[in-house]
Amino acid sequence: MASTIQTLPQEVVHLITAGEVIDSFAAVVRELVENSLDAGATRIVVYLYPEQWRIRVADNGCGMNYEDLLLSACAHSTSKIHSGDDLWKIHSLGFRGEALHSLTTLADLEIMSRATSAMISEPNREIIDTCGWRVRYGNGGKISQIEAVAMAPGSVVTVSNLFGNCPARRQGLPNFAQQMKAVQETIYQIALCHPQVAWQVWQNERMWINISPAPTMGKLLPQILNRVRQGDLHELTLELSSCEDNSPENNQYNRRNFSKGKIYIVIGLPDRCHRHRPDWVRFAVNKRMVKATELEQTVLAAFHRTLPRERYPVCLLHLSISPEHINWNRNPAKTEIYLNNLSYWQEQINQAIEQALRINFDTVNEVVQTSRVSKLIKTAEQQNSYHTNRSIQPHNKNPQTAPNIVNSLPETSAKDAISKDAIPKVMPEGLFSRISTQQSFKVVAQVNKMYIVVEHPGGVWLVEQHIAHERVLYEQLCDNWQLVPMEPPLILYQLLPTNVEQLQRIGLEIEPFGENLWVVRTVPAILKEREDCNQAIIELSQGGDLKAAQVAVACRSAIRNGIHLSLDEMQTLIEQWQHTRNPRTCPHGRPICLSLQESSLCKYFKRHWVLGKSHGI
Repeated sequence: MASTIQTLPQEVVHLITAGEVIDSFAAVVRELVENSLDAGATRIVVYLYPEQWRIRVADNGCGMNYEDLLLSACAHSTSKIHSGDDLWKIHSLGFRGEALHSLTTLADLEIMSRATSAMISEPNREIIDTCGWRVRYGNGGKISQIEAVAMAPGSVVTVSNLFGNCPARRQGLPNFAQQMKAVQETIYQIALCHPQVAWQVWQNERMWINISPAPTMGKLLPQILNRVRQGDLHELTLELSSCEDNSPENNQYNRRNFSKGKIYIVIGLPDRCHRHRPDWVRFAVNKRMVKATELEQTVLAAFHRTLPRERYPVCLLHLSISPEHINWNRNPAKTEIYLNNLSYWQEQINQAIEQALRINFDTVNEVVQTSRVSKLIKTAEQQNSYHTNRSIQPHNKNPQTAPNIVNSLPETSAKDAISKDAIPKVMPEGLFSRISTQQSFKVVAQVNKMYIVVEHPGGVWLVEQHIAHERVLYEQLCDNWQLVPMEPPLILYQLLPTNVEQLQRIGLEIEPFGENLWVVRTVPAILKEREDCNQAIIELSQGGDLKAAQVAVACRSAIRNGIHLSLDEMQTLIEQWQHTRNPRTCPHGRPICLSLQESSLCKYFKRHWVLGKSHGI
């Protein structure tokens, strides 16, 4: 077979922004394993000898023939691109042809490779290509030794005496422990983008990392994050809608229509999986993990008010899109990219996260053990003295005529005011499908005047009534925040200047009314008829932005635990909660629903036993 590696023309070399940055063990490992993946490897083994400054990467890829081995370490020699146009339609992980050549200037490089039988197409080449070859390269990629070797198809690349020619660079590196941590992170990132590949990493002849293949990124993640279980994650693959690129740059590669692609998302369910740091908000584009600060902020905003304070989501996003919409030449290490029409991708990510966060009967199939039920009961909030005049009300289909979301009705009249026909969806239909209205579920009981038991085809939900109602009210307040005149106005005493500024910041009309007296002339509509409106306004004056104020209003206005609800009231609340955008947690990040699946109940009650065995026959 003819050689596939070619030296790039000089005009293409000039289009490449920078040479490879080989500055650490992790950089060497990254470049070598990316070459293995481009060769179609399904098993990659990495051997690390830090104290000896040696790295070896072995794979079962397609290998290289004799001619390719002779060219592989030459400057700008690659089989992955051939012309300038190829830079705008890159499908491979490596493409500049500089990694191996750069290594020859920094270390001793040896490559053993044997092409697979599929690579041998010319009969007169069988003698050369049916065996493997070992080639050692000197400084600058010059070949110092060639010999035939017996080996299986694939490649083994050994880098020895790393940075031996640059002692100053060795001195500037972190200690070996930090470098190995960087290698580990590199392997994890690449493995997540290629879950079907088996990985082994050995350090000083001891097994260090062992990752088994998995069908998807989400199925692989629990091998990397040990405390994350499969039931804590939700995976979703969605088709991207087409969109015309309106980028202002006058570039032939930008003036195109976005062809349909896919977005794959894995999220940690916010009611059970979150982090102390935003270290697991990750993005991959066409099987390569990249840094994307703008998209990271989009994800964090989408999870706002779904997690506890100072907690961050677990979210992995993989965009499979046409290469013509990506510019890989932003960073020499290819860790940062330019995306055409950034606002379009941000919108698509928002839509995908919104869809993934919703609850339906297909996304609650996690196995729940009985110990979790007992823990929930033990940690439930203590019953307090609550206002008993709060009730669940249906929404008016015209919000302009009914700004008050929860009315202060006597408990005896609440049941008569509820009608199933008056329950709309909180949000209009969007790009993705919502929960089907034909999916049947039924409220069957209230436990301890605190939890609502809901039966559905897949099992049972246990929903805490206060925080479910709080989620409903919070999203309604965000969508229909309205300040109304207060007659007579409220009189508040001894407010600090910071309290006054806070009320003004969230839009309330407040002015001095005398010595240490203040008059409040507008209040949130939901609080207007409340007897404790003064106390609520004082709470709002204690700090936070508008979102925090909306959370405080929703929390104070929601039905409290300890209140008896009729079946109709509970059914109304569950229907409203089910159609919220983020139904798994309240705005403070507390979990709302505990799912008991039919399979778990069947297992616990041992309904899988055969009749004879269960009866002692």
